[in-house]
Amino acid sequence: MGVVMPKLRFPDGDVWEIKKGTLASEVVRRLSERLLKEALCVRVDGVLQDLNAPIETDSDSPLEFYVITERDAEALSVLRHSSSHIMADAVARIFGRDKVKLAIGPSIEEGFYYDFDLPHSLSTDDLPKIEKEMEKIIAENLPFTMERMKKSDAYALFKSLEQTYKLELLDEIEDEMVTVYRHGEFVDLCRGPHIPSTGRLKYFKLLSVAGAYWRGDEKRQMLVRIYGTAFFKKEELDSYLKKLEEAKARDHRVLGKQLDYFSFNPDIGPGLVLWHPKGGMLRHIIENFWKEEHFKRGYQLVYTPHIASEQIYKTSGHLEKYSEFLYAPMEIEGVAYRLKPMNCPGHIAIYKSKKRSYRELPIRYAELGTVYRFERSGVLAGLLRVRGFTQDDAHIFCTQEQLGDEVLSVIRLSDFMMKSFGFKYKIFLATRPEKYIGTDEVWERATNALKEALERFGAQYEIDPGGGVYYGPKIDIKMEDALERLWQGPTIQVDFNLPERFDVNYVSPDGKEKRVVMVHRTVLGSMERFLGVLLEHYGGLLPLWLAPVQAIVLPVKSEQNDYAREIAQQLSDHHLRVLVNERNDTLPAKVRDAELEKIPYILIVGEREKAENLVSVRRKTKGQLGRLSVEELLKIMLEEEREKK
Repeated sequence: MGVVMPKLRFPDGDVWEIKKGTLASEVVRRLSERLLKEALCVRVDGVLQDLNAPIETDSDSPLEFYVITERDAEALSVLRHSSSHIMADAVARIFGRDKVKLAIGPSIEEGFYYDFDLPHSLSTDDLPKIEKEMEKIIAENLPFTMERMKKSDAYALFKSLEQTYKLELLDEIEDEMVTVYRHGEFVDLCRGPHIPSTGRLKYFKLLSVAGAYWRGDEKRQMLVRIYGTAFFKKEELDSYLKKLEEAKARDHRVLGKQLDYFSFNPDIGPGLVLWHPKGGMLRHIIENFWKEEHFKRGYQLVYTPHIASEQIYKTSGHLEKYSEFLYAPMEIEGVAYRLKPMNCPGHIAIYKSKKRSYRELPIRYAELGTVYRFERSGVLAGLLRVRGFTQDDAHIFCTQEQLGDEVLSVIRLSDFMMKSFGFKYKIFLATRPEKYIGTDEVWERATNALKEALERFGAQYEIDPGGGVYYGPKIDIKMEDALERLWQGPTIQVDFNLPERFDVNYVSPDGKEKRVVMVHRTVLGSMERFLGVLLEHYGGLLPLWLAPVQAIVLPVKSEQNDYAREIAQQLSDHHLRVLVNERNDTLPAKVRDAELEKIPYILIVGEREKAENLVSVRRKTKGQLGRLSVEELLKIMLEEEREKK
C-alpha cells in the first residue's frame, strides 16, 4: 500500500496534493508571497495550527485549508495568546528566570493575562518597565517555534527549569504527546497556535495587576495576575483604551457612592447591599413598573419565605449539585433550614397546594424574590456580583402545546422591558449540553419550541451550542450598554428536572394526570446587577421617569424659600419627585451640587421669578429652557416622563 499524499481543499474549491509533512508555511508561500507575509496561522479541517507545523494525515479525503490573517475572527485571540507569552518572557527577564514561576497565560475576550508566582508583589507602577522589556523582545523578532515531545520529556524539561506549576498541568494531561513553545530563551507548555514571530505584535497595553488563586482554589497559592490587551491597529487600541476610561467614569461603584444610592459595610458583610433612600426610590420605581406590566400580562404575584427546610433543596437537587453556593444550615427545633438560594421550589409548592386542571393553565407566578448564594470574596464586584440579590423571577406552568405561545409572550415582554430602559440586546439560543436529563425527543421538542418562538417574533439570534443547562434548553438575552458591552439580562429556560423531582402535574381532559411543562424566566435578571448596568449605561444621568429626584428648586436667596417650596409642592401634587435646596450657599454652589447629583431639572427662583410667578428652567441634557410658568413646566416634564425617553 502506497504512502498517502495529503490533499488540501481551498476556499475557492481548488484541491492540491502535497507531500506528507509539508509545512503549512510552504503551502501558503505557493499561494502567494504577499499572503505569507500577512498570514498568522492556518486552519486545517477546522483546527488552528502554526505556519511552521507540518501537515500530516492518513486520510484520502481532502483537508479544508484556510489561511488566517488579521481580518479573520480567530486572529485576535491568536495575537493575544502570543502577547501573553511575550509578557511572561519580559517578566522572567526582569525578575530572573530562576525566580519567576509560570502558571497559565490565555487569551480572553478583551485581551490576555498571565499568572505568576513571584518572590515579591507587583503593582501598576511595574507595568511600564514590563512593557519596555516587551518592546525589546518584539524588536528582536524572535520566531515562535513549536516542538512536539513525549510527556515524560516535557516533565523532565520543566523539572529542570523548576517550573512546578507546569509539572502539575502535565500530570493532568492524558495524552502521551504534548507541545512546547519557545521564542528566544523562553519556553512554555502550550497547545498554541502562535503568531510567526514576536515582531508581529505591534500595539499592546498592560492594564492592571490583580491577585488570583492557583486553579481558582482559595486554599492554594495566591498568584500575581497581569492583564493586558493587544490589537492589530493603533486606532483599535486607542479606541479600546478610551472606552476603558469611559468605563471608569461610568463605574457604578463610584456613581453609587457619588449619588448616594447604595453602600457596602464590612460589619454587615461582603456582597450584601445597603440601599440608601435614593437607591431605594430607584428600585421602587422599577419594581412598580415591573409589577404593573406583569399584571397586564396575566401574572399573579406571590411571596415565598427567605428560609426553608433543606429537605426541599434535597428534593430539587440544589443541595446535591450546588452545595458550594448554599449557606450553611441553621438548626431550628431539630430541623435544618437554609437561606433561600432560588425561588422555584416555593413556586412549585404554591402550584401543588391543590390539584390543577388543564383549564387553569397556563399559570404564571411572579415574585421579586431575594435569594442568597455564597460567592467567594474574590469574585464580588459591586452590584454586579453579590451574595444577596433580588431576582425578577417568574415560573410558568403550562402544557406542552402551550409552550411555544408562552415563550413567545416572554420574548415580547423581554423586548418591551429592554426597550423601555433604553437597551439594545443580543439573543442566544443555548442547546443541549453533554450531560443532560430527559430524552432526546423531549429536548428536541423543547428546543424547537424556543426556536419557533424566536422566529415568530422575528428575532435574530445566535446558537450557543451545548450552552443549555442540564435540565433544559434556554434563551439568553444579553443587554448592550452605551460602551457596547454585553451583560446577562433576561433568561428563558425550559425545565424537565423539577417537574419530575416534585411530581408536578395537571389533570388532562381525559381525567388522567399529565406532567406539566415548567418555564423559568427573568426579564431583567437580578435587580442588583440590572441597576448596576443601568447606572453604567447612563453614566448616572438616568431618564426622567427613573430619576429618584426629578427636579430641584434653588432659591437665589432665603427670601425666595417660601416661593421655592410652593413651586415644589405644585410639582409634587402631580407625582413628580422634587427637592428644595434651602442651604445658605451661593447659587453657583447650589447649581454645582445639583449637577454632581445628576438631577435632570434645575429650577432657579429669584426675586424676579417670584414677582412674575415664573421659574427659570435648566434641563441637564438640553441647557437653558428659559423662564416658564409652572403649568408650562408641568406640561414638559409630564410628557417627558410619559414617553420614558
